[in-house]
Parts: sequence; C-alpha cells; structure tokens
Amino acid sequence: MSDEFDEVLAAVGPRLRELRRRCGVTLTALSQTTGIPISTLSRLESGQRRPGLELLLPLAKAFRVPLDELVGAPATADPRVYPRPFTHNGMTVIPLTRKPGGLQAFKQILPAGPTGLPSDSRSHEGYHWLYVLNGRLRLVLGDQDVVLASGEVAEFDTHLPHWFGNADARPVEFLSIVGPQGERFHIRARYQPT
Repeated sequence: MSDEFDEVLAAVGPRLRELRRRCGVTLTALSQTTGIPISTLSRLESGQRRPGLELLLPLAKAFRVPLDELVGAPATADPRVYPRPFTHNGMTVIPLTRKPGGLQAFKQILPAGPTGLPSDSRSHEGYHWLYVLNGRLRLVLGDQDVVLASGEVAEFDTHLPHWFGNADARPVEFLSIVGPQGERFHIRARYQPT
C-alpha cells in the first residue's frame, strides 16, 4: 500500500509542472496567486517536497481543477463530467475535459453585443479547432477575416495571431478543442466490403 501511495505522490510534481506550463503561468505568478513561496512550488514540481492539503488546496483553486485531478485520483464509476463554467473576457467558458495535458475541449458562449476588437488578437503555443453550434462567429486569423455559421468548422495553428467574436448582434455558441503543437485529429475509417 505504501508503494502505491508513494507512486501517487511522486506523480503530483510533474502533473503540477505540466498544468502550470499548459496554463502559461510562471512560478512567480502562481506564488502570488496562491501565497505559496516560489521555492516551495519549485520543490513540489521537482518532487523534492511532498504535497500536503495545505499546498494542494490553493493550487487546485488557482488552476480551477478538482483536487483529485491534481493527485491523479482514479476515476469513479460515475462517468458524468460536472463542468464548472467560468467567465473570461466576457465569454462563458465551460470545460468539457478534466485531464491536464493533451487535447482540451471547451464549450464557449459569447453573449449578444460587442466582444472586443480584432486588435486584441493573440498567439500562443498549440493548435485550435472550432465548431460553431449556434450563431455566427467572426474569426480573424492573421490577415484573414472570416465568418463561420452554425455547423462550420475551422482549424489553425495558434502561433498565428487570432481573435474571435460575434459576427452580428446575436450570441454565438461554439466548441473549442485546443491541443499541443503538432497534435492533429486522426480520422479512422472502418473498411466495409461492398
């Protein structure tokens, strides 16, 4: 039992480092958010410090993830995902995946009305797929300015400066899948003899 416990604790540090890097947060910024000294955070990530609840609880809150995700608790028999929506720049974001690393899926809702300016475009590491559920989504991608209607899909390398907002005065709902650089969708067709 203690070997299993030690393995779980040893995996916490790399999981924390991956989550922090994926979120684009520095140790300094995380220290300011959580009140945990930078040296302690560094030792946690490198495995030189054992994680306790007094450290894991503020980290789970800062990353907006359940505590069991930080420690890699085994999945329970209930397969339902209980997303916790949050608001970012006026947009409601509903996480649809819970495991850090790899592909992350979100449902995003832009309310009716103005949603910022394309001059607010940004770029970052990764790859992004969009699927418009309802409404019309304006996507500015580098020099391109396109409008996606319900049922349309876009995919792009996030190193390209990008911005999205409402194409008209109505709300828009879309699914976003964001993955690490080099990640691509793989479609496998099943062979059916004729």
